[in-house]
Amino acid sequence: MPTAKMMGAEVKRKEDPHLIVGGGNFVPNINIPGQLYAHFVRSPHAHARIIAIDSTFARNLDGVVTVFTGADLQHELGAMAWGKQLNGVRLESHPPLAISEVRHVGEAFAVVIARSASIAADAAVLINVDFEVLPATIGVLAALVPNAAIVHPSSPDNIEHRKSVKHGDPDKAFSNAFATISQRMVNQRLLGMPMETRGTIAQPDLISGGLTIWTSTQAPHWIRRDVAKMLSIPENSVRVVTPDVGGGFGVKIGLYPEDAVVALVSQKLCAPIKWIEDRSEHGLATTHGRAQVADVSAAVDARGVVTGLRMTIYGDIGAYPVASDIPDLTLLMGVGTYAVTDIEIAANCVYTNTTPVAAYRGAGRPEAAYYLERLMDLVARQLRIDPAEVRRRNYIPPSAFPYATPTGKVYDSGDYERNLDTALSLSNYAGLRVEQANRRSDGGRLLMGIGVASYVEMCGFGPFDSAQIRVEPSGTVTVTTGVSPHGQGGATTFAQIVADELGVDFDRIQVRHGDTGNTPMGNGTMGSRSIVVGGSSLLRASRHIRSKALKIAAHILEADATDVVFADGKYFVKGSPMKALSLAQIAEKAYSDELPDDIDPGLEYTDYFKPPELVYPFGNHIAVVDVDRETGSVFIREYFSVDDCGPRISPKLAAGQIHGGIAQGIGQALYEEAVYGDDGQLMTGTMMDYAMPKASYFPQFILAQTETRTPLNPLGVKGIGEAATIGSTPAIANAVLDALSPFGITHIDIPLKPERIWRAINSSQKDA
Repeated sequence: MPTAKMMGAEVKRKEDPHLIVGGGNFVPNINIPGQLYAHFVRSPHAHARIIAIDSTFARNLDGVVTVFTGADLQHELGAMAWGKQLNGVRLESHPPLAISEVRHVGEAFAVVIARSASIAADAAVLINVDFEVLPATIGVLAALVPNAAIVHPSSPDNIEHRKSVKHGDPDKAFSNAFATISQRMVNQRLLGMPMETRGTIAQPDLISGGLTIWTSTQAPHWIRRDVAKMLSIPENSVRVVTPDVGGGFGVKIGLYPEDAVVALVSQKLCAPIKWIEDRSEHGLATTHGRAQVADVSAAVDARGVVTGLRMTIYGDIGAYPVASDIPDLTLLMGVGTYAVTDIEIAANCVYTNTTPVAAYRGAGRPEAAYYLERLMDLVARQLRIDPAEVRRRNYIPPSAFPYATPTGKVYDSGDYERNLDTALSLSNYAGLRVEQANRRSDGGRLLMGIGVASYVEMCGFGPFDSAQIRVEPSGTVTVTTGVSPHGQGGATTFAQIVADELGVDFDRIQVRHGDTGNTPMGNGTMGSRSIVVGGSSLLRASRHIRSKALKIAAHILEADATDVVFADGKYFVKGSPMKALSLAQIAEKAYSDELPDDIDPGLEYTDYFKPPELVYPFGNHIAVVDVDRETGSVFIREYFSVDDCGPRISPKLAAGQIHGGIAQGIGQALYEEAVYGDDGQLMTGTMMDYAMPKASYFPQFILAQTETRTPLNPLGVKGIGEAATIGSTPAIANAVLDALSPFGITHIDIPLKPERIWRAINSSQKDA
């Protein structure tokens, strides 16, 4: 009987049972006998010089073990890995604990070690610090004005770096344009807000002289590498374990100062040290996302075809260059799905006295899509062309792939118009426009808006990833992977691949990850790379093992190896399926002494896959909203998402990623915003102040797909983890502005909170 294919099937997640019954094992759940607790003392100022620190009262508190300042650790702990270099010298050296100067509210300058977390927190407030408060620069545009306060002396203009690209003749395109459209747009600063905050436990290994570290991270091998560098200890003496992780969204990718300090203090005191971030610390010290302003202009002809594009991006990278290349990603994706070639795009990466900005779901690509998709709607509005039709007229055609963009990237494959047509049909777009026209003529209180957004993104980042497969003598299979899933369902998807490729029952496959002590070298989970890169290495390892299994089967069946085939999960001689062997039968023989001399024992293989290029998933989102003209409140009525990520190995998990991505994108469009006061104090650092969307705010998302394979990996897959976040923010923004168009309102910066909408309506010169 043919066996059901697992790839592409709807299956239950392997990861869920232990979580559902309360068996999750997160860093806060881990306790080691004799552990001590760390509490970091943080700057109350956005910019200040540290004159003196007096920790006498804190040290004398009962239960306090010791207090370390940045000066105490500076000779034993290297600087953080980021920062601008000149001739091999790091210009912005960033010690994990500030020594002489703090550059944002929340920057740590001391750590208290105590016998309980509460004692450590009580002692922290007893530390007296003499600060000389310095001028601070808050806000990316404020950092660029003449005489702005300087964040780093090595960058007197507050520019960390600039990147620009000019292609074709944009000056001619604008001078010859039928019309030009320009708009300044804001991608507001966001907080990551995973359910689980950061946390780290370090325990000395008395045998190796190294450390075992438990930490909530997306990239355990990166943590191992950087801890070893900063502590100047051998990399193979550091073991990093990532247990269950309650979300990351990019903010848990790399090593943080707290991780390095906890590791060193554990070694110094020869004791386990535990630190768990609280929610207020998360707002102050965990990296933020987005934080861009862009000036965008289009030159168009009479049909709405964009003939020229200019974009100047100002990326707020905060006080330190943790990931200062994210605005560069916005530049690289600056043409989106569109065939415009006469362009001029510049990215300015700007220091401010605020929490550093780094990866947050999509990292640079959502910003680009937002600018372009708002711009396309502005073109449609000015030329009075339907927004969907404007996009259709500007798409890169299917025949152009692989397509070299003017920003220097090469899109692998795509059919944007087919995807758009699917979305228009799914949503009954024509019927929605008729309904909208009828409702506008009725003049009701609720204003109907329809938003369209096309997107393409880059993902599947290298440089490589790994997979190791071991078929046990019993025929069960153990998979270890260098990627490190934290909720995406990687164990389920990987097991589906192996089940099909080797002919083993899905439930007999165990997937392990997140422990550098027993996983092959890898680069973690980020940038929608798990299946694209990690899955490809797994597929190749599976096929290597299958090839060896066929040789062993040939030996058992006394046949020539070329006559043995694998089909329907079994191994047999062509034409003789009744004498088929299972993988378990082959595995038993693989570990026996009955193999011929030309076949080595065992059934195990490790593969490393290096993607030749990035892959580029794409899609179209359509949102339908009602806006209350009296209050400015937005109600999402319907939401349609048509995404193309190539073949879907686990459709249920792909749908889950899309649901979560839409929710986060809507959160940016309507609710979320990290706001600083003029003095650099974070005004939205708690869940009381930072507006997170709730499930009740959303309708049922209606999903569909097109499938365009990539030639760049053996699975033909593209990423899906960030795609919906990229498409959803502009779709919602366009829907709201479409609803407000009768008032003559063309643009409002996100988040589109009721007050902003209400003020725009009431200050408009037209009455809808």
